[in-house]
Amino acid sequence: MTLDMFKLNDRVALVTGGNKGLGFAMSNALAGAGANVVLTSRDLGMAQSSAEAIAQATGRHTLGLEVDVTDTDQVETMVQSVVEQFGRIDILINNAGINIRKPIDELDEESWDLVQNTNLKAPFLCTRAVAKHMKNQQYGRIINVSSMLGIVALPERGAYCSSKGGLIQFTKVIALELAPYNITVNALCPGPFATEINTPVFNNSEASRFFLDRIALNRWGRPEELGGAAVFLASEASSFMTGSSIVIDGGFTAT
Repeated sequence: MTLDMFKLNDRVALVTGGNKGLGFAMSNALAGAGANVVLTSRDLGMAQSSAEAIAQATGRHTLGLEVDVTDTDQVETMVQSVVEQFGRIDILINNAGINIRKPIDELDEESWDLVQNTNLKAPFLCTRAVAKHMKNQQYGRIINVSSMLGIVALPERGAYCSSKGGLIQFTKVIALELAPYNITVNALCPGPFATEINTPVFNNSEASRFFLDRIALNRWGRPEELGGAAVFLASEASSFMTGSSIVIDGGFTAT
């Protein structure tokens, strides 16, 4: 049956920044497809409450962990904890991200480093830590959450666009490295979604109109609309797909 290809029964998924926004939506979708889900946040309470909400909604085993994914030691501990409690890691979604909007002459070094560390260094650290376990089990699905702004640009997003563009290239390189081990690596590139990271834009009528005028579907995306793509890339339905990027932007980049 075709739909069976999308089932994630008893797979173990690790989603960074999975406590809210797109991360929560993807975590919930994976659990709904049958996966046991571990989600992370820098806030333990938020991680645990989000994990519990998903468990109650789907009946799957979930776990919320407090992790700074830019810290090597914490990442290694996180991966080891998941392996110890669930026995394996089948799916990694590098979702944690941050956006600081400033023109180049106002973009301080601290802001630049924070964006690069969160959006690009963290996926490197998490992928490196998980890869050895996936190689041993000869199976894995790694999904990097980039952005449509890794492909096109907007003013005042120098740090963000650079990090997300770099993540697409990182995806391609790691896809080539891990292909011999039956591990696929792909990227999701969301466009304008109504999430916390976009609140400053969403709540500014002029800025919001700028986006709406350029989105073919003439609306902001809903977080749950990313769930299907995440399940696709995490499942056997995408088994011959690696090194690719899927843009989900309501048609923004089609214009």
